Amino acid sequence: MAVMIRLLDFSRSLGWLLSVLTLGYCVACAHSTPPVIAASAQTQEEEVGVVEEPVAESQVAEVVGPRTIPTTCGQGQQECLPEAQWVKALCQDVYPAVSLFLFQKEMPFTHAYLSRRTNAVNASGGATSGSEWLAFDEEVVLLYHRRPAAGGMQISGAGDGYDALRWDGSCVTLDASEVRLRRPPSPKAAEIPWRSLGKDMQRALKKNVAVKKLYMARKKECKGAFSGEVSKKCIQLNSKLNRKIVESVLQGEVTLAEPSRRP
Repeated sequence: MAVMIRLLDFSRSLGWLLSVLTLGYCVACAHSTPPVIAASAQTQEEEVGVVEEPVAESQVAEVVGPRTIPTTCGQGQQECLPEAQWVKALCQDVYPAVSLFLFQKEMPFTHAYLSRRTNAVNASGGATSGSEWLAFDEEVVLLYHRRPAAGGMQISGAGDGYDALRWDGSCVTLDASEVRLRRPPSPKAAEIPWRSLGKDMQRALKKNVAVKKLYMARKKECKGAFSGEVSKKCIQLNSKLNRKIVESVLQGEVTLAEPSRRP
């Protein structure tokens, strides 16, 4: 009889212990579930609620890199002119290598020639070249046609003009009366700054045997000098090199790819 009572007490104790363990397990489960749900909700909130900051225009320009140089007419009716927004960027600085690229024989853009000696002014607000004057008969590429403002009293010829590109890579603003489209017998060209062309453009030009020969002769005579006191022969060789580069570009004797330094 005593044994039966002990077995009954043990059974009751075991049942109580199992109940406690089961309750503890359920409580643990209850406490472990909410963090999972909370993490899921937080993830959804991050996915839906996050708004990216707008990227600044300057940052976009750094990612995109230099613009492609236009090779077709983007504006103009009588003249073939590059795309206006690109011209605006071009005329903020001086780009000698871009100038050579645009002066190439296969490019469609309209060339013009100075009807008189003219002061070099860039009305777009950008830089100008070291040469303050354009020579009579100097050759330029027309970039943008500046027309008189609409409305008000119109005076024939007043306010009509062009932004143009010189051989040295600088932009100039010219009155319509200062340029003509008819090519003169011997057009002049602004001095091309060899040092500023960039290695890629220099290599392309030196593939022309005549250009390379003059470059080597000039380098030897001038001893690397580009300014200051130099010999008369150095000045003559520099002039010959400039003319040969112009001739080679206009006649298609060299093939020039887009320069790395461009707007």
